[in-house]
Amino acid sequence: MTQKLLQINFTITTSVKDYATMAAPLADPIAKTPGLEWKVWIFNEQNHEAGGLYLFRDEASVNAYLHGDIVAGLKKQPTIKDISAKIFDIDESMTQKTRGPIKHAAAV
Repeated sequence: MTQKLLQINFTITTSVKDYATMAAPLADPIAKTPGLEWKVWIFNEQNHEAGGLYLFRDEASVNAYLHGDIVAGLKKQPTIKDISAKIFDIDESMTQKTRGPIKHAAAV
């Protein structure tokens, strides 16, 4: 099993405060996403950017999330533009040496 890191970035056309108010109800459904280990919410107020970094247990989980209701709803938000989603493999050995918040993936 190979963990996957998902990076989603987008432009917001509102204030960060308004974006946070809109996004707050999504925290619980995102937290319950099957295969999601954690999410870090990110924003850059000066550049009107927001998004997140997500650690998923495996490729199937990250693909299910990307094709699921939460991301589909994100794409429909009129205040969110230029969505970018990238999936990355993780070098577990080097990440653990630098104290990255991952768990050693168990072989299946």
